[in-house]
Amino acid sequence: MAERTGGQLTVEALKREGVRVLFTLAGGHLFPIYDACLDAGIRIVDTRHEQAAGHMAEGWSLFTGQMGVCAVTAGPGLTDAVTAIANAFQSNSPLLVLGGRSALLENDRGSLQDIDQLALVKPITKWARICHHTHRIPEYVAMAYRHALSGRPGPVYLELPMDVLFAKVEESQVRWPDQYRSTARPTAEPALLEQAAALLAQAERPLVLAGSGCLWSGAAAALKRFSERTGIPVVTRTGGRGVLPDSHPLALAGPMMGILSVLSQADVVLALGTRFNFTLLYGRLLQPPVRVIQVDIEPSELGFNRGPDIGVFGDIRAVLDGLTPLVPENPVRDWARQARQALEEAARSAREGFSPDSFPIHPRRLVEEVREVAGPEAIYVCDGGDIMLWGSEVFPAERPASVVTTGPLGCLGVGLPFALAAKLAQPERTVVLLSGDGTFGLNGMEFDTAVRHRLPILCVVGNDQAWGMIKHGQEMFYGPERVCACELGPVRYDLLAQALGGHGELVERPEEIRPALERAMRSGLPACVNVLTDPTLPHPVTKFATESGVL
Repeated sequence: MAERTGGQLTVEALKREGVRVLFTLAGGHLFPIYDACLDAGIRIVDTRHEQAAGHMAEGWSLFTGQMGVCAVTAGPGLTDAVTAIANAFQSNSPLLVLGGRSALLENDRGSLQDIDQLALVKPITKWARICHHTHRIPEYVAMAYRHALSGRPGPVYLELPMDVLFAKVEESQVRWPDQYRSTARPTAEPALLEQAAALLAQAERPLVLAGSGCLWSGAAAALKRFSERTGIPVVTRTGGRGVLPDSHPLALAGPMMGILSVLSQADVVLALGTRFNFTLLYGRLLQPPVRVIQVDIEPSELGFNRGPDIGVFGDIRAVLDGLTPLVPENPVRDWARQARQALEEAARSAREGFSPDSFPIHPRRLVEEVREVAGPEAIYVCDGGDIMLWGSEVFPAERPASVVTTGPLGCLGVGLPFALAAKLAQPERTVVLLSGDGTFGLNGMEFDTAVRHRLPILCVVGNDQAWGMIKHGQEMFYGPERVCACELGPVRYDLLAQALGGHGELVERPEEIRPALERAMRSGLPACVNVLTDPTLPHPVTKFATESGVL
């Protein structure tokens, strides 16, 4: 019988799961995995920081629907990736992290990069284990997939010691698991569906809040059927943006303050796979007399911060399939028209006092120019504080995972890795990263990854020369004379892009924006358009969040 190394068994197990790309930063503990990837045809995308490798793997999950995989070396390799794991955990994104470590035979002997890695990752993963025996690697990979993808998804961690990976075993010793995870979708109790349908039938101003649970459930078609039958308007939010296209007549998209206002007018809210966390003021917006039907695949989420009037445990798509025929047909509602008109009015109000030709450049002018140049079919990744808010309310979400932001952890630096993952996953689409100048600096060296791996994304830096959201918060709390630790100056990220082999341009005046964007798009290279924006303009949500105590 032939012998197989631990690295070969690991890669074969990944290959059986359909893995095509492995994200990593090279480390000696992982040599057998890399070597096996060459033979298996798995593409290795190497980054400049392990955090970026983890973010790219999460991004792969977002943009393909298949779990992304990253491999990080021991010790500092794993600690560098902790932020990415935590981000996936808070966003409920599936992610497999393979961690190298020193040999088992060197335990407690002070070997290179040897720390208790499992203790670090257990609080921020759904499942974390060490595989101690080479022949059991396929079993542990199967366990990792089962835990990551069962119920509410999330990150998992599998640690593979160096001697386990380098060792060889006879194929006859290896057991390849089969049918090791279910594809069944938990459905709701019929009585609860009937109660939910009755409440929706009585409602005068019902509204759907569709969150990231709709994305992971693959509920886009089911949500469209439900909304068109019932005429109930839909707000897609966070990771759920685009599960109903923004251009759909029943989609409510626009300024965030306008959306919050419309939400406060609803009398029944159907919350689908969305959390009542700080982004919804911990449920305070949905206090009685508003009635809430909450649907989630994670039962412990039902009642989090705001007890539902009807709590439904189940897969979002399965619940919608069961609920839709129970709700009376009412495809044309005055309320849906009124809600859309209210948002259109909010959009007009948001533009009052806005002069597109003002100097310094207004961030709204910048994001509107980006939208016009990139178009409705682009993938937009927004990373930062104020600039992320400007982009996320202006960019169109016409498909699931078309407008992606930092997520509930508020983790800056995800933007460039997410954008690179998007271009890898969907190379035929234009990928735009809108980034703040502060956040771009966190993982800016991944521009080198873009160049080396020929991933021509368009990066637009809204450069207000500061950590703008923090600066504006300090100004509101203490006054402008007490601002500290926020000023960054006019950093030339465009020159960094050029130095790394990409296309870079600096924009200082509004009339320069569109020509620079068009040149960047035509370059065929990873491009950075560095736009100096007005440093005095906080987004309205920044003011609201500061005054509400959210920030």
